[in-house]
Amino acid sequence: MCPWAWGSEPAFRRLRTALAGRVRWRRAYAILFDDEDDPAPDPAAETAYYAGYVERISAHTRAPRAARLSRVAASSWPSSLVAGAAELQGADVAERVLRRLRETVFVLGEPADTLEAAVAATRGVPGVDPGRLRADAASPGVLERVRADRAEARRPVPEVLSVRSGSPHPGTAKETPDGGYRYALPTLLLRGPAGYRAVPGWRPYGTYAAAVDELCPGLLDLSAPLSPAEALERHRSLTGPERGLLAEGAWPPPGAVSLETANGLLWLHPDEASAHPAGR
Repeated sequence: MCPWAWGSEPAFRRLRTALAGRVRWRRAYAILFDDEDDPAPDPAAETAYYAGYVERISAHTRAPRAARLSRVAASSWPSSLVAGAAELQGADVAERVLRRLRETVFVLGEPADTLEAAVAATRGVPGVDPGRLRADAASPGVLERVRADRAEARRPVPEVLSVRSGSPHPGTAKETPDGGYRYALPTLLLRGPAGYRAVPGWRPYGTYAAAVDELCPGLLDLSAPLSPAEALERHRSLTGPERGLLAEGAWPPPGAVSLETANGLLWLHPDEASAHPAGR
C-alpha cells in the first residue's frame, strides 16, 4: 500500500527478471497501516490529504494513480495476509495476487483493506484457489509469518538510520511511536557470501544493479529486453514506466487493453482485462 513501493515496481520487476533462477527473493510485509493506529478524526480530510500525497509522489515515479481515492486504507493486515497466503500457491500466483492488491489502491482507488475485499480482488487470477487462499490467509501460520515480517521491518540495519541521497525519497528509516525505527518502504536488502547491501527508498534500476554487481559480480543477466508481446504475456499488467524498462519494440502489442488512470494508461493482457476488478 506504499506509493513509493508501487512506483518502484518497474525497477524491481526488471531486477527480478535479471536475477531469475540465481537468487532467492523474499518479501517482508512491513504493515504500513497498522491496526494499532488511531482512526482519523476527519476521514474525508485525511483522504484528501493522502490523495494529494500520492499525487506528489507519482509526479516523481510516474506510476499510475487512481482518479479518485475512496478512502485511506484502514489496515494493511488483510492484504498482507492474502499476499502471504498466495505465496503458498506458487511464485506466479503470488506475483499476480500481489499486483492485483496493489492495483486496488493505485488504479481503482478502493484499497483492499478487509479480508473480503482482498480475496475478491484476486478473482480470475490464473491458478489461484480462492477457497484455499481465504483459509490460508486466516490461518495461524500465515498470521505468524506476517507478524514476523512486521517485527523484522522494525529492526533496520544501521546503514539506513542515516541516508544521504539525491532521491526525493532517500529511504532513511522511520521513527515508530515506541521510539524505535522501521525500514522506509521500499527497502531492498541484498545478502550474499560477501555480506549485505541495503538499498533504501526510491532508486533507479541502475542503483540496484550496481549494488548486486558490487556484492556478486557477474550475477545479473544482461540479455536484451523482452518484446512488448512477451512482456505483457509474462506480467499481464504494465504501467508506462514498466513498459519502458521491461520491453523493447513497438507499443502497444496486439490485443493489449488500455485502462485510463489519473495520469496515464495501464495496459492489460486481454485475459487479464476480462477478469480485472476494473471491468466488473
